[in-house]
Amino acid sequence: MAGLALRQAAVLFFIELSTRRVEINGITPNPDAAFMAQAARNLVDCEGGFLRDKRYLINDRDTKYTKQFLRILRGSGVKNVKLPRRSPNLNAYAERFVLTIKSECLNKLVLFGERSLRRAISSFMTHYHEERNHQGLDNKLIDGQATVGEGEIECTERLGGLLKYYHRAA
Repeated sequence: MAGLALRQAAVLFFIELSTRRVEINGITPNPDAAFMAQAARNLVDCEGGFLRDKRYLINDRDTKYTKQFLRILRGSGVKNVKLPRRSPNLNAYAERFVLTIKSECLNKLVLFGERSLRRAISSFMTHYHEERNHQGLDNKLIDGQATVGEGEIECTERLGGLLKYYHRAA
């Protein structure tokens, strides 16, 4: 069984605090300066960039946020606000999202490569935004429409039944 080894992948994500909407900006086994520069360009893209019309990006002090990354943001009018050292409670939304995606999805799967990781994360993000109630938003959905009806209760499954969403038929 030569050639088989466990590999880690970095998943770069951003959260809009007011709506709890999460954007997966990239997945790579090697988050180098070129990857981060491209991520910054994607974030501030005038067509569909996640930071379009945003003024601030709050981030931790990870060295992956390179000078070039920050320069691209500044050039688009986005001010970088770095959190103080050793302050995980100030990054609570990001910490909670990581805990949620790991405990509800990734820790329960055996993934075979980047393609299966991307598929799992994509399915989870659809569930997270459209089907999962959020306590911080008064148990509302981020993007989905809550169905209120008197029909039969139906179950929508994702990832082979790992993620489930119960709703009433219209």
